[in-house]
Amino acid sequence: MKPIQSEIENKEDLFSNIYKGIKPLQFSLGSNWEYDHGYFDHALDDKSQVWLRIPFQVTSGQLDGEIENQSTMIQLGTPFVLKHVYNEGTDPNAHMMIYGSLINQFQTPIDKDAESIEEMWLIKADELIKKVELQI
Repeated sequence: MKPIQSEIENKEDLFSNIYKGIKPLQFSLGSNWEYDHGYFDHALDDKSQVWLRIPFQVTSGQLDGEIENQSTMIQLGTPFVLKHVYNEGTDPNAHMMIYGSLINQFQTPIDKDAESIEEMWLIKADELIKKVELQI
C-alpha cells in the first residue's frame, strides 16, 4: 500500500456531490462500505489487482450506498494505491469438509497487500488523482 499526497485529503462535502464528480472517472463505491465509512475505488489494471482507493469517513448522517441526493456528509482521507496478487484456481491442498468446501475452496493471496507496486501504477494513480482534484 502506497499513500498518495493530494489536495483532496480532508475535503468535506456531501457524498452525492463527491460521487457525482468522480463517477465519470470510473470510480465506484467499494463493496466494503459501512454506514460510517467507505472507499471510492478505481482499478488501475485489467486484472483488478492494482487499485487506487480514496477512503472517507461519514461526518454527518449515515451512508446509504450509491443512492443519489442523500444528505450524508463525508470527509476524504489520504488516497492510496493497493495491490492484491492472487493465486489463480482452487487450492489443490484444500481439506474436504462438508460445509467448509463451499467456503474454503480458493487459495489465499500470494501477497494480499503487495509491497512491490510498480512505478507505472504510482504514476497512473497520481495522474488520476490530479483529475479527481479538478472534479471535486
